[in-house]
Amino acid sequence: MDQINERIRLPRLRERLMSPEAAAALFKDGMTVGMSGFTRAGDCKAVPFALAERAAHEPLRITLMTGASLGNDIDKVLTEARVIARRIPFQSDPTLRRQINAGEVMFIDQHLSETVEQLRSGQIAPVDIAVVEATAITENGGIVPTTSVGNSASFAVLAKKIIVEINLTMPTGLEGLHDIYIPTYRPHRLPIPLISPDQRIGLPYIPVDPEKIVGIVITQKADSPSNVLPPDAETNAIAGHLNEFLAHEVKAGRLSPALQPLQAGIGTIANAVLHGMLDSPFQNLRMYSEVLQDSTIELIDAGRLSFASASSITLSKGLYERVLNNLEHYKSRLMLRPQEISNHPEVIRRLGLICINTALECDIYGNVNSTHVGGSHMMNGIGGSGDFARNAHLSVFVTKSIAKNGAISSIVPMVSHVDHTEHDTDIFVTEHGLADLRGLAPRERARQVIENCADPLYRDLLRDYFMRASRRGGHTPHLLEEAFAWHLRFNQEGSMLGKQPHAQAAAPALAEA
Repeated sequence: MDQINERIRLPRLRERLMSPEAAAALFKDGMTVGMSGFTRAGDCKAVPFALAERAAHEPLRITLMTGASLGNDIDKVLTEARVIARRIPFQSDPTLRRQINAGEVMFIDQHLSETVEQLRSGQIAPVDIAVVEATAITENGGIVPTTSVGNSASFAVLAKKIIVEINLTMPTGLEGLHDIYIPTYRPHRLPIPLISPDQRIGLPYIPVDPEKIVGIVITQKADSPSNVLPPDAETNAIAGHLNEFLAHEVKAGRLSPALQPLQAGIGTIANAVLHGMLDSPFQNLRMYSEVLQDSTIELIDAGRLSFASASSITLSKGLYERVLNNLEHYKSRLMLRPQEISNHPEVIRRLGLICINTALECDIYGNVNSTHVGGSHMMNGIGGSGDFARNAHLSVFVTKSIAKNGAISSIVPMVSHVDHTEHDTDIFVTEHGLADLRGLAPRERARQVIENCADPLYRDLLRDYFMRASRRGGHTPHLLEEAFAWHLRFNQEGSMLGKQPHAQAAAPALAEA
């Protein structure tokens, strides 16, 4: 009981302790629900499962909003129980993905900075109940988050009712790690007063009216560990090309040896690229990102990264335990913010970030597909990559040049779905090289992308396509009847490779196109 009292420091709220089943009984069919959780971190760990149990006996369909993806198979369990009717703004669960692509769950893919802006302005349905994982509740009823903030702060502030999950496995030392700043309403909103990644501008807790807290559930379950893979030969090569480019920018006087603050998207390739900075000449690095991954902690431990700000901490099991067991060591170097602040275009542009995000496919003119396989099937969602790419000092997209043992080229004539236009991309990097697209017209970009980034299996085919398209003319030359031929060939034959009648003559003619 002493531990509960320590975690719930406003005495009258202790009377609102309840079971997950009792909390689940507060939900009604058709509600809009905001749950904490951002890239497997800080997600609710009891109430969602109680909702799934309840749905086995009665109709219960909700619109589910989160910060980003959830761990602990929450999306899977809720999908199998048919609880999710509509999902916003990001997910990464295979079971949910199948229902989205079958049209059984309506998925709204959004820039991660936009969701709460639409809530705040009444453009989407208001949150009926917010369910927020917390380390503690303060003396004034403030909610102290755990390993992510995401959209939790605005969900709690805007919701009609709040259910708090107090997770006893989360150390009380997490208190003080968070910086909760919530923008005011338009049209009289003040500028966000953030000019450095390590600057504190808000509160260490989510400020809410404690009377809105209708239930408190006690849990004791850890976050799901990160599932990113370790660096391999290809990701090491990508990191090497990017480090060489950044070193050249330093030599040219466009960057300092500390670079600009770094952002890296979630996932194996972006994490591996940051990991490659352990062997770089850069020192006193800073990070302003949405997710802190293993590479962040490794760079801090190596003395190369001085401070990291984000919206969540998503780590592999070993590093997760290291950080939580040594919070006092890391706490002065880390800060977690709401995702509308970590991803805010105003702040990104002001700080001048170097943004590193992953592409599913890129085309020869600089457009990027981050979300759709074959142009139609959702993978995970755009996440924060659009927030960062459009407003970056340098917008970098990384990808391996081929997939499925060469059956798919990540560099194509035209992307099958556009998430980031050519106007928002500066640098492409694959294991074969780097294409610097800054200041180049479309025809110049195509040459850079083909010669530096495409895999040799597909380079002649791309040269051929570009040569023939250029002869037809246009500022951005295309053969519309062939632009998606590679994707169609993969669907029909299982590989983008095919016999092209003009490919043999393409290579020497590229310079003339």
